[in-house]
Amino acid sequence: MSKHAKLMNFLSNLPDFVFDYIEIAYDGESINTQIGYSIDIKIFLDYLQKFKFKDITRTEDFTVSHMEQITLRDLNGFTAYLKEYETDTITIDGKHIKRIRRNSSYGINRKLSGIRGLFGYLYKNDLISQNITDKIDFKKIHQKMKRPLTTQETINLLDVIYNGEKYYTGRDLSEYQNKKQRDIALFTAYLGTGCRVSELINLDIHDVCFDTSSFVVTRKGGDEQEIFMPVQVENEMFTYIQERMNNDKAADTEALFLSRLGKRMTAQSVEKTLKKYCAAAGIFDSDKARPHALRRTFACNLIADGIDIKMVAELMGHKNIEVTHKYYTQYAIEKRREVMRGFDIKGNR
Repeated sequence: MSKHAKLMNFLSNLPDFVFDYIEIAYDGESINTQIGYSIDIKIFLDYLQKFKFKDITRTEDFTVSHMEQITLRDLNGFTAYLKEYETDTITIDGKHIKRIRRNSSYGINRKLSGIRGLFGYLYKNDLISQNITDKIDFKKIHQKMKRPLTTQETINLLDVIYNGEKYYTGRDLSEYQNKKQRDIALFTAYLGTGCRVSELINLDIHDVCFDTSSFVVTRKGGDEQEIFMPVQVENEMFTYIQERMNNDKAADTEALFLSRLGKRMTAQSVEKTLKKYCAAAGIFDSDKARPHALRRTFACNLIADGIDIKMVAELMGHKNIEVTHKYYTQYAIEKRREVMRGFDIKGNR
């Protein structure tokens, strides 16, 4: 069953106003985003069914009038509930499985964000008289500093990807050789364009145009953007597509990047592959072994080269330039390090 079919099946057991919200407010968003917010809203309705509207026997029986009755106390209670709660799911053979669920501050905020979005949608469409969720206090999150790859780490990583024969033996070597050109094209495109992993794995062969040295991706929100390829990326992409077109075992004839089974690659398989390369390259920081680290590295390299931050935001596909400022902060850290390492406490110039 496809993810979209699973989403439709899930929404069929939720109220109509939730279906409308997910379909309208998140039109163009990734299917994973739609599924995530649908699950978060289901958790909220389950909470209300358990503690406020005990006469409701089915989740789909909630109406907009029930949402009108929600108070700030209900929302605060839900926030506290999310820290630790029990779920009861029924398996195909009818068995009940109870699990204890816990949420970090980040997880709580994400669920509250989904609820706020739902109430905002209902209020803007005059379905409720007020948006009580505007009074919610989100959890404060102290974010860990995430660094880009250093120049040396990037060199080491690319050496492993290009010259895996020096690093692997036996079965690992055979596996590397089978996917070598695919991975060279994939990860040079990542480092050379800063695209999101979802944007790269959703590329079809026909999205790439060598006449314009570009490919077209679908950004967050559903907008398409033409991404221009650096020469190295274009060359590797050309070589890979020639190889890809000769793959008679491809189960997916449209997808650009294929798994070993001939199907479109998943984000999980990209991350698993990158972690293996990072381990061979001596990069053991778990955050740097995630695909987004390559996107972060691309942004920081642009800023270090003096590219205007507005252009960086456009190249990254950021609708809000404040998101791009995070990468400028990381670049500034490196500049501060250079200044301080060269500082003479005796005052010599």
